[in-house]
Order: sequence, then C-alpha cells, then structure tokens
Amino acid sequence: MLGSLKIISGSSHKEFAEEICNHMAVELSEIETVRFSNENLLVRILDNVRETDIFVIQTSCPPVSDGIIETCLLLDALKHSSAARVTAVIPYFPYVRSDKKDQPRISIAAKMMANMFQVAGADKFLLMELHSHQIQGFFHVPVDQLLAVDVFCDYLRKQDLDNHIIVAADVGEAKHLGRYANRLNLPMAIIDKRRIGNTDTVVPTHLIGDVTGMNCLLIDDEIASGGTLCKAADFLKEKGANSVRAAVVHPVLSGNALDKINTSSLDELIVTNTIPLGDKLEQCKKITVLSVAPLFAKAIQRIHNGDSISVLFGSGSQ
Repeated sequence: MLGSLKIISGSSHKEFAEEICNHMAVELSEIETVRFSNENLLVRILDNVRETDIFVIQTSCPPVSDGIIETCLLLDALKHSSAARVTAVIPYFPYVRSDKKDQPRISIAAKMMANMFQVAGADKFLLMELHSHQIQGFFHVPVDQLLAVDVFCDYLRKQDLDNHIIVAADVGEAKHLGRYANRLNLPMAIIDKRRIGNTDTVVPTHLIGDVTGMNCLLIDDEIASGGTLCKAADFLKEKGANSVRAAVVHPVLSGNALDKINTSSLDELIVTNTIPLGDKLEQCKKITVLSVAPLFAKAIQRIHNGDSISVLFGSGSQ
C-alpha cells in the first residue's frame, strides 16, 4: 500500500509544478539545489519521503544538461531516502528526437536518457507527446503518455471553423492528424518536405490536398528553430490559403525562432506550457499558450489512486 502523495519540482519549470499542485490542492515539497564552484550540483530533499508516492516534475529546457543531471540526482536521492515509488513527470523529454540510428556512429540519445533516469531511480514515467510512440519501448518500467489533442480541440471549438483544413507540417506528423480531423470533423492535407543534411534547413516541396481559399491549421509535435513551420506557412499561402495557424505541443523556440515567426505568414502559433517561455511571449505576440497542467494533475491523481488514465483521452486512444 502506497503512502501519501508528494510532488517535487526540479528547477526547470517550477511554475508548471505549482500550477499542478494548485489543481490538486497539495503543497509542493521543498528541495535544495546547490551549485559548487567546480560546477558540481548537490540536491537535497527537505521533506521526509519514506514510504511516500513521489512525483518528480522536470521538463527539458535550457540549460538542458543541467536539468538532466538535476533530475538524476533527485531520483537517486529519493531512491536512497526509501520513497515507496518515484514517478518521473517529464512534459518534454530530453533528446526526444534522437530516437533512431539513422546515420553511422551516432548515439540513440533518447534511449540513453531513458536508461539514465531508470538507473537513477525512476519506477514509472508520465510524459507528453513523444516524438514517436515507439520511444515508449526504450523503457523497462511503465510509461504513461499524455496527449494534448483535446486541450487544443477544446480551444479551437470555441472559434468559427468553417472553411478550415488541418495540415500536417510534414509526412511524419500525418499519422497523428487523424486525431484532430476526427474530433473537429475537418478535412486534411499533408506537406512533403526535404531536410538538408544535419541542419534545421527544410524545404517544402509538394502538397497533398488543396488549400485554395481555405483557412489552414498546421499540426506538429514540436517547434524548435521554427524553420519547418514558418516555411510551411509561407508555402501554404503560396498555394492559395487564406490564413495559416499552427497548433504545436512543445514550444522549444531555439535560436532565432521568434524572428522567423514574427516575419512569417503564420497568423497564430498555439502551444502548450510543457516548456517555460518567459519573456518570449513579449517578443512574439502571435503565440497563444494553453495550459496542460490540469491534465497532468488529473493523471497524477489517478496514478496515485491506482485508476486508469485512459479516460483522459476522450474519444481518442493512447
């Protein structure tokens, strides 16, 4: 029998953890993180966690490597403090796109991250929108993957969706498009793109479907440098689209992504708060942020109670 529930936050996105706690009416447990002059970290749990059901919340954002080490230290500290169970709650998983060996002599870094966190002490994982579902096979412990589709669709249903079409930003995202199309009862189109080498440079080449005179809604799991999405938006406008908006789960927004978005054909970029945006919202007025903290709060409570979380996926499947 598991003990009481406690939530611990790493330093990456404490605001997100606090929002989850507010929805669950629980207090965020305190930790202490010390950085020594030699760049080593010390992490100390300030609450008693013996025989407790612990949820550690830590997302992947700059400084990414520091966050990974802090997560491992937290998990290890909890394991050696006799926690009954430790669930790593990672809204945006580090190195999630490095999920295959598609070039000679490279690391499958996503699997290495999974192994590190398990060895450090994670008994279970709660994640959101992995780059590919197969990544769940990298883990040797239970993994629950949350989807943001209902959060986006609830927002979109409040608007006029006449003359709209859902567009996959690339062929790889096309398999996820059906979730949105079915819920919103909208037609679909797909952009075929080509990536140049190991760079963020992508070139849209073909369009499967007709967007002439339509309002396009691009769907993707992540926006990093912004190259794919912004070029896709420009490409759709060239193909006759009236307007282009995008719904993207993880707003990495690295490099000069904000400049690209500001000068692109995108009319609105809808994202979730799996990654903290800080002053980026002031730099780009096109961004709308939807919170997935209530969804995580429900999932955490159901995991603690031993209930199924499949009810959180509505009419879709995990």
